[in-house]
Amino acid sequence: MFPYFPSLVHSVFYYPMIMTMLIVDDSKPIREIVKRLFKHKASYIYECEDGAEAFASYEQHHPDWVLMDIAMKQVDGITATKNIIAVYPHARIIILTQYDDPFFREEAKIAGACGYVVKENLMELNLMLEQIKK
Repeated sequence: MFPYFPSLVHSVFYYPMIMTMLIVDDSKPIREIVKRLFKHKASYIYECEDGAEAFASYEQHHPDWVLMDIAMKQVDGITATKNIIAVYPHARIIILTQYDDPFFREEAKIAGACGYVVKENLMELNLMLEQIKK
């Protein structure tokens, strides 16, 4: 029989894996919704409102996940994804957008994104993170 270590059992079975996340979206309400959706899974959620800020924020925090919008004012999400992946090829970026469009899906894939979720299907995001994590 294995010895019983309550603190070990408690830490293994009661504390979920903690992750860090960067949300890049020009819509504050969307950032707030995503933060609420992942507040129990992410130890830190960083955010910025434009692709121009995304690279600097990624470089500073090295989050486990980046959720990237496509349509933003200064630098779009596809370009920001390319810029991050060029320097950090193991970055895990999921495009989170309102555009359910094959062209954008292909552009996201070419840029190096590991996933694509339409904002109206936010619950898919949780499933995708679980699948990609494995």
